[in-house]
Amino acid sequence: MDIIAETSLRFFGKMSASISHEIKNALAVMNENAGLLEDFTFMAEKGMPMDPERVKVLAEKIMQQIQRADGIIKNMNRFAHSADEAVKSVDVGDMSDFVARLYGRIASGKGVTIKTKPPAIRITITTAPFLLENLMGLCIDFALNSVGSGKTLDIITEEAENGACIRFSPLGNLSAGVTDIFPSEREKSLMNELKARIIIDAGALTLNLPKKQ
Repeated sequence: MDIIAETSLRFFGKMSASISHEIKNALAVMNENAGLLEDFTFMAEKGMPMDPERVKVLAEKIMQQIQRADGIIKNMNRFAHSADEAVKSVDVGDMSDFVARLYGRIASGKGVTIKTKPPAIRITITTAPFLLENLMGLCIDFALNSVGSGKTLDIITEEAENGACIRFSPLGNLSAGVTDIFPSEREKSLMNELKARIIIDAGALTLNLPKKQ
């Protein structure tokens, strides 16, 4: 198995695991509230008074989790379909926001909040969507380990002279020699395939992408 195939498989597995955990959490909350509704029904059958307002609140909580699960599944569906076409035109700002949403749970586990800033104008490039999501994910993994717990990671998408750039900042915990270990061979293989560049300086990581792969 070549390095890009291995990296892609790891990425798909990591995202699938994270998404399934989110769905499981939503189902757990729904199950808990459904159990309370069942208790209220049992109490009513025994002739005990049932507060309609409490039932309404529980029903609203269940609906909120259904909407949450629906959003998660839509993200999962979009993620799975990103591998449908080897190369296509993509909206870079929209993709940055999408990958940030995919990493929301992972970032939260590290005590980091991700915020995205869209470009002033719509930026489209021709690239390999799944491989770009993979490379962006690796950049986010690196950034999450550098930004520090309790902080916010900003992902800023901007137009560049020959394409687009995505900046991950501020990275306050960058150690000396970090560029010796990142980008690693995994990132370099994806960069080569996408004709992309990664620059780390001034407490930020910048991913430069060409107009056409």
